[in-house]
Parts: sequence; structure tokens; C-alpha cells
Amino acid sequence: MEVYRGLSEYLPAKNAVVTTGTFDGVHVGHKTIIKNLKKVATDFDGETVLVTFHPHPRLVLEEDCDLKLLSTIDERIELLEKEGVDHLIIIPFDKEFSRMSSMEFVREILVKQIGTQKLVIGYDHHFGRNREGSFSHLLEFGPLYGFEVEEIPAFDVNHVNVSSTKIREALELGDIVTATKFLGQPYKVSGEVVKGEQLGRLIGYPTANIKVKQAYKLIPQQGVYVVGVTIGKEHLFGMLNVGVRPTVSAEKEVSIEVNIFDFDQDIYGSQIEIDFIKHIRNEIQFDSVNELKLQLEQDLFLCKKILTKV
Repeated sequence: MEVYRGLSEYLPAKNAVVTTGTFDGVHVGHKTIIKNLKKVATDFDGETVLVTFHPHPRLVLEEDCDLKLLSTIDERIELLEKEGVDHLIIIPFDKEFSRMSSMEFVREILVKQIGTQKLVIGYDHHFGRNREGSFSHLLEFGPLYGFEVEEIPAFDVNHVNVSSTKIREALELGDIVTATKFLGQPYKVSGEVVKGEQLGRLIGYPTANIKVKQAYKLIPQQGVYVVGVTIGKEHLFGMLNVGVRPTVSAEKEVSIEVNIFDFDQDIYGSQIEIDFIKHIRNEIQFDSVNELKLQLEQDLFLCKKILTKV
């Protein structure tokens, strides 16, 4: 997949079959759009071009926006490459770009700069200033500017419409099973292993403290999870806590710490990837450290039992 961080880097593709959107999380609905995009490109002897935006438009346009995203831009690139997109154009989104009308976006971006021959969009797609553009507008613009347009119907999973918003809501409730189903892959959080207070080591459960660089990245509900762990080329498992560790720390800052099973290496400074598998329990404040240790033993047993079924 060729990646262009701006339109100036892009050279028009052969018979460009284009789709556009934020594609946060690249969930099963997005994958349906991309599958149709690839089919149209094959039938048309063309190449697929996906146009996305960074930062997310809402983070630019809404003051004090507290929106949390399912994927960083690097994660989005990785997920889209796995889906087999030929060309990915990342348009830097700012307030000036947001003032472009829907007709200007079609004429100047999709037609003149990208060379769109066919446009494939998801159900209820909107674009341009104040999201004024719609499928009906594209049907009008297509003949005028020489491209065809196809809309993909709403994609349902068990009669529930899939959207990035619904996945965010599931993660905020700790509902990892639903989030995984809608995403089509485990929810991932990546970061650097940094030194913490090393309290876990004192009670027999050493943990890697993970610092997530992107403040906009959504962290699931506080609690304990069974997770997959990737460090370099090693793929392991562990139990992870998201929370303030009320039994052993007076700090109120939320931390992300993972106890990696059957692993004893110095990984400070390393990049680590976490795949959330299942929520085990909410975070609890215990009356003593001994009570916490007993609970961690039960958590460990449950995590390993779950992993026998993965």
C-alpha cells in the first residue's frame, strides 16, 4: 500500500476507484466498504484509493472536544494495509480545509487532484462544509464531473448497526466481546514501557507500566482484563489493570499495567502492544494487601482458564 501524507505526494492512480471517510478503528462496516471498493476496482481494471483525514475533524472543529478514538493514525494505516488498499491519502485536516464546500471538495480534490473515476461510499455518508454533502449531491455531481458513484447499504451485525460510536460505547463499558465482534479484531492499545512505582513486584505480580503517547486514544473502562501482549516478535498473554490501584497507591492518576505470564525480562523503553480479550472484573479497593493478593490469584486462574478457550 502506498501512503501519501498530503495530496502533494500523490500521483493519480490507474482508473482510480475512491472512497473517503475517517475510518476510525477500521471496523466490520468499514471492511464491507473496502471489500466493495476492491470488487469495483477489479471489475473496472482500476486501483483502490482511500482518502482519510488527520486529525479527526471533530478534534479540530469542536472546542474542548473530549472525543476518544479507536485508532491512532499509525494503527489506522496498519489496519488499512491489512485490508489490501492500494493507495492511502491522509489529508491534514484544519479549519481552513473544513470550510471547503461539498462541490469544491468533489471538483478540486476528488476530480482534479485524485482523478476519481468511480466513488464508493458508506451508507449515510456526509462531507464538505458543515457535512452538507450527501449521496444525492454525489448523484448530481457525478455526471457533471465524469465519475460514477455507488452507495453501500447499512451494515448490520445481529440487527445492530455497526459504528465507531457504538464500539466506543462498548469499550467504555468494558464490553470487550461486543467491541471485538464489531471491530472484527481485538481492540489494541500501544505504548512505551516506563518505570512505575514497582508495587506489583513487591506482592509477587510484577507489571509493565504502559505510557500511551496519544491523549486522544480511547482506553477501555477501568478494571482487570485478560490480554494478548506483543513485544517485538514475541506474542504472549497477561492480565492487565486499568485504574488508580486504590489498595496500594494514593495517586489518582489512571495507569495501565500488565502482568505478563511466564516472562521475566527488562523491557523498559520498549514498545508494547496490548490486545484486549475479555474484561474480568472492575477495579476494587481492598482492606489489605493480602486481600488484594488473594484476588490476584483468582484473577490469574480465571485469565488462564479463558485463554484455554481462545
